[in-house]
Amino acid sequence: MSTARILAFAGSVRRESFNKLALAIAVRGAEAAGAAVTVVELAEFALPLFDQDLEAAEGLPAGAKRLKELFLENDGLLLACPEYNSSITPLLKNTIDWVSRGLPGEAALAAYRGKVAGLVSASPGALGGLRGLRHVREILGNIGVLVVPQQMAVSQASAAFAADGSLKDAKQQGAVEGVGRAVAELVERIRGG
Repeated sequence: MSTARILAFAGSVRRESFNKLALAIAVRGAEAAGAAVTVVELAEFALPLFDQDLEAAEGLPAGAKRLKELFLENDGLLLACPEYNSSITPLLKNTIDWVSRGLPGEAALAAYRGKVAGLVSASPGALGGLRGLRHVREILGNIGVLVVPQQMAVSQASAAFAADGSLKDAKQQGAVEGVGRAVAELVERIRGG
């Protein structure tokens, strides 16, 4: 049986994103559990704002096709989810929407059905992005993704990370790594590994 494959990305394009730091920690947890993780930057896919008229006229944009192929090639997802105004970022929602689009002869939501996902967030605020995670969990659940119950929202993120990108609090570090580990382990259980 092959290794569990996980696609990981942050719903932010900001270079100094706290969520990218949290994602890297979750990735380490998944890799330590034996998964092969592919980390991508959403900015590299240049997705236009979702528009069914554009899709009807030109088909799925090239970046959406490439990203959808990555979703289809992987068993699980690790998402670092910034919170904007108590909800999901426009970038993350736009990504989910484009990847959800079907190609001729393809089952509905093919890129999502049967996937396992883990969610983390980090925010300078007191809740660490927790309100946004609730929305992401609901969206993914509605499109056929099994979201692991473990999640971690790192609060006061501007002071939470050490210079090397780890979390200063060992318990938080372990919890974020645990999200990645949970995704890898559940993928293996589902696959009978």
